[in-house]
Amino acid sequence: MKGGILILLASAALSAALCAAAIPLLRRMKAGQPILGYVREHAGKGGTPTMGGVAFLLAAALCALAFGLLRDKRTAVAVALGTAGSAVGFLDDFLKLRFRRNLGLRSYQKIAFQVLLALIAGAYCYAAGITRVNVPFTHLSFGLGAWTVPCVAFVFLAASNCVNLTDGLDGLAASAGFWYFASFAALIALAEGSSPASRLCLALCGALAGYLLFNTYRASVFMGDTGSLGLGGYAAAVAALSGNLLHVAVVGVMFVCSGISVIVQVIYYKKTGRRFFRMAPLHHHFQQCGFAESKIAFAYSFVTAAAGLLCVYFLL
Repeated sequence: MKGGILILLASAALSAALCAAAIPLLRRMKAGQPILGYVREHAGKGGTPTMGGVAFLLAAALCALAFGLLRDKRTAVAVALGTAGSAVGFLDDFLKLRFRRNLGLRSYQKIAFQVLLALIAGAYCYAAGITRVNVPFTHLSFGLGAWTVPCVAFVFLAASNCVNLTDGLDGLAASAGFWYFASFAALIALAEGSSPASRLCLALCGALAGYLLFNTYRASVFMGDTGSLGLGGYAAAVAALSGNLLHVAVVGVMFVCSGISVIVQVIYYKKTGRRFFRMAPLHHHFQQCGFAESKIAFAYSFVTAAAGLLCVYFLL
């Protein structure tokens, strides 16, 4: 318990320090976020430094290294997958900034990189014998066998893209992510005790807490795809490697809502020529309905925390 608290606090302090150091550097590099013209509420955010995800993901990885978590093979693989997802996002952000546009990697390029990482994650789980999946709200589990590879790959792709879509308002993805990883820290600790995997989740919680000092409304820095794709990679990795693959859709329900809202919007528009939501992803719909960014972020965090607590409650 003491070790978990220490790594959380250390990660938070390091993340805050790295963010404070990165913001002026990003400003000097003119690493400002290009803003989509059709999101009129964000007109005043143009030029806010992006790629802040480097700071909090680096803080989490350094703390994992410093506290010896990488000696555990599963945790090392989770950090590798999260870092690889972040690298894809970094390339996307770099291209956006290099050419001063809101498009970095082409969709097919981004998906190709993500599919490769997803298949690597699935193959590792299968090869390492991590094929059993816990059923949310129960003490039951079942084996996936050879289906482990496609199932893990699907969850990895879904989580990466859903977290990426959720990163659209100040503090939204980071605050929901904090409660997501806090829930997984508890779920893993209940099953394994204070393991390296649960402590990695606490390191991620601390890193996000430090980052939120600069990202809550009005944000001084954005995480960019560097942060959101890395965060999505970690979200899938800690779930898959701990046997909690199905919990992604429950604890990460607000991430799922972001992804589904975009799919529904596209299909409905193609079928009818009209929009199902005022704007997608879902948080933009709420914003169009007149809700403040801070209230939307709080609601996403509350639902994520509640879903996580319910999952933990049924295991006690």
